[in-house]
This record gives sequence, C-alpha cells and structure tokens, in this order.
Amino acid sequence: MRVWIDLTNSPHVMVFRPLIERMRADGHEVEVTARDFAQTLALCDRYGIEHTAIGRHRGGRLLDKATGFAARSLALRRWARGRPRFDVAMGHGSNDVTVAARMLRVPVATAFDYEWAKAQHSVNCRLAQAVVVPDAIPPERLYRYGARGKIRPYEGLKEEYYLADFEPDPAVLGELGLDTSEPVAVLRTPPDVSLYHRFENDLFARVLERLRGTQTVVLPRTTEQREELARAGGFVIPERAIDAPSLIAFADVVVSAGGTMNREAVALGTPVYTTFEGRPGALDELLLREGRLKRLQDPGDIHLEKRTEAAVERVRRDPRILVELLLSALD
Repeated sequence: MRVWIDLTNSPHVMVFRPLIERMRADGHEVEVTARDFAQTLALCDRYGIEHTAIGRHRGGRLLDKATGFAARSLALRRWARGRPRFDVAMGHGSNDVTVAARMLRVPVATAFDYEWAKAQHSVNCRLAQAVVVPDAIPPERLYRYGARGKIRPYEGLKEEYYLADFEPDPAVLGELGLDTSEPVAVLRTPPDVSLYHRFENDLFARVLERLRGTQTVVLPRTTEQREELARAGGFVIPERAIDAPSLIAFADVVVSAGGTMNREAVALGTPVYTTFEGRPGALDELLLREGRLKRLQDPGDIHLEKRTEAAVERVRRDPRILVELLLSALD
C-alpha cells in the first residue's frame, strides 16, 4: 500500500520512526510530510527520515492557529494531489492531514494519548476512520468527539512501543559537555512562548530559578524560548536536535510541562516531575496513582543528586501492534 504520514511536532518523529521502518519492511511505500515547528525537521534529518517540509507553526493565538490549520491543510492537499494516490493517511493529532486526506477521499487514522484537546479531537475523531489511543482512556470520554465505533485501544504507553529497540548512548553527555560525576537535570519547557512572564508566580519559572547554575539541560520548544533562556544564563541549551531519549535515560531527574517527555522518563525509569497546569488526562492520572510520575508543587522538592537506585526493568512492546491499529482505518 501507499501510506502517507504527517508529522507536526517533535515527539511525532520518535513515535513514527519504528512504524515507518516496519511498514517499509512489509513492502508498503511510505511518504512523509512534516511541519516546521520545534525540532521536527531537525529530528527527521537526525533519524534519516526522508520528508517533504510543508507549512510552519503560525503562533499561539486562536486566529493564528486557525489560519495555519487552513493554509497547511490546503497545502497538504495540493501536495498529495501531485503524488500517486495514497491508500491511507495517518498522524498523531494532526488535524491538517486528517482534513487534507478526507478532501481527497483517502482513509485516515489519528492517534493521541491526551483526551482533553477538545478542538483538535472534535475534528480528527469525526473525520478519521480509526482513533488509536491508550486503553487507559475511558472510551466514553471520546464519544463526544465522534469516536464511537472507531476506537482502537492499545496497552501501556506509546513510549513503550517506539522505545522498544532503544538502548541509551552515552555520547550525548559528551556532546553537551556534561560532567558524568555530577548530577544532571533535564527540563522541557511548556508550550507557551514566554517562560518567565506568562503570569505571576509561574511554577516553571520558579523551577528555572531553582536549578539555574546547576548542571541542567533545558530543551526549549521555540526560538523565542531559546533566546530567553540564553539571556537568563546558567543553563545548558543544545544548539541542535539531540538524542533526547539517551539524555533522559542518563539524567538524574526530569521536569517537564509536557506529556511525551514525562512518559519517556517513566518508560526509561528516570525520576520525573510534571508541572503541567491543565486538566490531567487518564494516562497521567494512572501514572500519578502508581507513583511513576510525581506532581511538582514546590520547586524546593527537587533534590538534584546522583541516582543510586537500581535500574527499573523496562517494558518493551511490539511497534507492529501500533502499525496494525493505524492501518485498520482501511477496514
């Protein structure tokens, strides 16, 4: 079959890397489109994923998002019309490919693991033929989006699938000039452009102040965040896309305002705190109950010291399971 995959954010490169490899090994022809946002294009280059760059992130305002969504969906449709017809399209929360594919009458599968992105899911779940999500999400939470009868659940975390063949490479520590005898913290910024000035007493801003001057690697999402961190000083800021899973595996603590990096840390056995301020999804609720993820309320609770506990036994799951669920859009 001819398969179209659209990548709109950095984590999606990691999610689809092993899936692309397995689909091609099965004889499918796979083409990839990617949006210029965060480290998406750089990670495609790093992992050798051939892609066509289409569109960019237009900003955080509602009007900007709507404009970007419409413009990129039309651009994807124009691109796909110039290619041999695709049998199926798929993305991880990509509204753009869902709309473009349906305009071309191509079956489409969508995947996600956070159920409260109402606007995004209201588009994707209604238009897609398959909705691939963790089984931790109660299906009734998705019915309001039009997912009834389309849900394809999978066990565990998506990170346990795409990290199944992963073994950490210590080269990333040398690449960043880190001292392996000293503790390492890794921070992932929130999606908001401004880190320090969103509103008074911002939790992540206080985390930055708590760890400034220590061996802390900060992974910004945007150029604006990178510039703000550089002005503040006192952090290690990678200048290009790095082997983030290896960095997480060797870190002593991870603090993230997002979801994927938190779950990568969980999957790799690294202590992790969440500073996410939105409504927690079912997956995070489960990890918090199990103690595999901790909610950070006071930056003073972060103790930056070398880990001494035994390595956590990793759960490795077969990525072919996700391939089969995504391709079920053709059923």
